[in-house]
Amino acid sequence: MEDYDYLFKIVLIGNAGVGKTCLVRRFTQGLFPPGQGATIGVDFMIKTVEIKGVKVKFDWNIVVIAYAFFILFDLICSFQWNKIDLADKREVHRQRAEEFAEAQSMLYLETSAKESDNVEKLFLDLACELIREAKQNTLDNNDSTPMPGEGKNINYLSCCSIN
Repeated sequence: MEDYDYLFKIVLIGNAGVGKTCLVRRFTQGLFPPGQGATIGVDFMIKTVEIKGVKVKFDWNIVVIAYAFFILFDLICSFQWNKIDLADKREVHRQRAEEFAEAQSMLYLETSAKESDNVEKLFLDLACELIREAKQNTLDNNDSTPMPGEGKNINYLSCCSIN
């Protein structure tokens, strides 16, 4: 038997240098790698957390199907929402980012992988939301058993808005 109740595959997207690898490394390993070079190809990391007796395993890599997406952008570059520790170089104002998130029915949370600001909160809040969504959905009552190698597609997130 697996040592987790839920497995969620997570994909982070963003421009080079915005801090995708640093953010996940801070959460999974508790460290900030100074001088982190560009990630070439796939960087695979996992971490299991327990929330109210429920074990959730996060699996970060590039996958075809993912349960959640983070859009990371650099607060010191108007094209890229990470790096709140560099406030003096900020180009994207908080109000603009919040308005964008609201218009897209997305949650907004500023983080700093370097200072570890809101990193744990980001992933634990995500785990709570994914558990809630997974528990609300039920598999259809179909008596047919899938053949080996087949499976049922489960839509854990019915939409992008979170109540």
